[in-house]
Amino acid sequence: MSIPCRWTYTGDELKAMRGRGEGGSNFAKAARHPLPDGGDPGDAMEEIDWATTELPMPRRKAHASLRLDADMLDWFKARGRGYQTRINAVSRGYFQQQVRGRR
Repeated sequence: MSIPCRWTYTGDELKAMRGRGEGGSNFAKAARHPLPDGGDPGDAMEEIDWATTELPMPRRKAHASLRLDADMLDWFKARGRGYQTRINAVSRGYFQQQVRGRR
């Protein structure tokens, strides 16, 4: 039985999944799946390996007021705690890609 690909589950759903031995992450299985080749318009930007992107080590942060599209902010918030760190990680990845492209 396969588990639907969702980001959030209720507490009861998680308990039931654990009881069936379905919970947890299987990184070895995930690593065997091919990464998107960019042929699908739904894929993210080119040259970014989102599947292996890691959150950066903490750096000095500056306080900023940033306006984001509501649907995008809702999407990040729906993934739970740490949404601001994930937004920062995505922004840093884009920044680093742009800086590398200028050399």
